[in-house]
Amino acid sequence: MSATNTAHRYGSVTKTFHWLTALLILTLIPLGIYANGLPYDTSEQLAQKAWLFSMHKTLGVTVFLVALARIAWALSQTKPAGLHPERKVESWLAETVHWLLYGSLLLVPLSGWIHHAATTGFAPIWWPFGQNLPFVAKSEDTATLFAGLHIVLERVLILSILLHAVGALKHHFIDKDATLKRMWFGKTQTPEATGAHHHTLPLLTAVAAWAVAIAIGAATGTYSKHTEGVKQVALASVQSDWTVEDGSIAITITQFGSEVTGQFADWTATIAYDPEARTGDTTVTIAIPSLTLGSVTDQAMGPDYFDASLFPRAVFQADLSGIVDGHMATGTLTIRDVARPIEMPFNLRIEDFTATMDAMVRLDRRDFGIGDNMTDESSLNFSVKVDIELTATRN
Repeated sequence: MSATNTAHRYGSVTKTFHWLTALLILTLIPLGIYANGLPYDTSEQLAQKAWLFSMHKTLGVTVFLVALARIAWALSQTKPAGLHPERKVESWLAETVHWLLYGSLLLVPLSGWIHHAATTGFAPIWWPFGQNLPFVAKSEDTATLFAGLHIVLERVLILSILLHAVGALKHHFIDKDATLKRMWFGKTQTPEATGAHHHTLPLLTAVAAWAVAIAIGAATGTYSKHTEGVKQVALASVQSDWTVEDGSIAITITQFGSEVTGQFADWTATIAYDPEARTGDTTVTIAIPSLTLGSVTDQAMGPDYFDASLFPRAVFQADLSGIVDGHMATGTLTIRDVARPIEMPFNLRIEDFTATMDAMVRLDRRDFGIGDNMTDESSLNFSVKVDIELTATRN
């Protein structure tokens, strides 16, 4: 059997690419569906879920690379003609499905890869060239968009596979021709094919099918952020001697040895501070559901962690005082209705009526009953780093 194609038969390289791709896809799709439905209530369950997702992502990158090689090989080869050129509609549909298959074999894993590169979280790709992609910055908006595209394009791929399989079985069992046999190994007697391929109309049909699928995804909100079962909370406006003009409250967790950083988008601070006496006080209220924490945002909102549905706010109340080499905030932090004493050193710089402040403090999640089901640090570290920066002006 020749390694290359002829005008009437497929070569062994093309056949190998075809069946290798089929094996990968038929493993990859059920694996992703199964992993997505698994619970992650304990360290063991989370570890299993992460391992399966890593396998899914690694196989997805493998499919992308195999598809690139397959397309490059196909471009260098003669494509055997169809056995029934007189069936115009059937030939058009068959070539449309082939375009959908080839395109989806690139678009589905690529959209998943971009989602992985744009977000932060567990389940690394096991290929040795890193977790990032050129020109893809860390962005939850980008990650959300491509996560939705991955779902939509995957549905197109599944439908294309089903149509392709149905067509092959029709040829084999109803038409009783050699269409399926031409793609199998071994010596198979196949008739000479004289039909010509018409690429333009099938390609345009495939592009139209992708456009319709993407539009349906947009209409159904597939590309929007979804936080399962948690509603955003509105924080009341506050009056303060110092008004916060800009700032951030970020947390960094360590899951499976990798850091995941996120921020609370909604928080308020009342600040009373006398620069001459170097004393004051503050109350900071944080909307827990406003946290974005990469791919583990929904997990963080769940009942085993912040339990944001029942405890939507965290509050830090502290006295401010100057110390020898800076300042100290001494008070209590309340999360999940659990109050713990906190001492937080911070840096403060005041010029005219503008103050800039930054601080870093480490908390133990166990002090607030967060992640009690994660009893060791193999899945989730006990320590959580909190970084605070703000700029405020004096009223």
